[in-house]
Amino acid sequence: MADPEVHERITARRAELDELEERLVKQLDEVRIERDALAVAERVRQRMSEQLATERQAVASPTVQVGGRGVLLVPRREPGVAKSTLPPEYQRILSIVRQAGGPVTVRQVGKTLGLDVGVQGKLEPLPGKMTKLADGGWLRKRPDEKFTASL
Repeated sequence: MADPEVHERITARRAELDELEERLVKQLDEVRIERDALAVAERVRQRMSEQLATERQAVASPTVQVGGRGVLLVPRREPGVAKSTLPPEYQRILSIVRQAGGPVTVRQVGKTLGLDVGVQGKLEPLPGKMTKLADGGWLRKRPDEKFTASL
């Protein structure tokens, strides 16, 4: 092979390799851009997952903040709403009233719960809880301040 022919082949091969390098650099840039976009998408997905988890927890939590204080929510009694949606202590109160078979006083429920009914402060939260159950349709509050189970 003559020297000019070798030089021509080398020049052609160099041009091919330069073109290949250009295409590979462009592909590498595209890969990096896509990888960066995926990283952003992953961060957004993570934030959304955390936000959804927080929202689900807030919905599942029977406690909300009102005026800076925690307030227990009692769901309304409606078709399809099970007693199990109530907080455990409210479920116990409801069971006691239902088992009584007739009107009961706050003191009677407190005694059945094992509270010291001789100490007024021990019964203090109970009327509010029973009223919340009545407001939610789980119990009925009579004019004589006694409670009965809703039908």
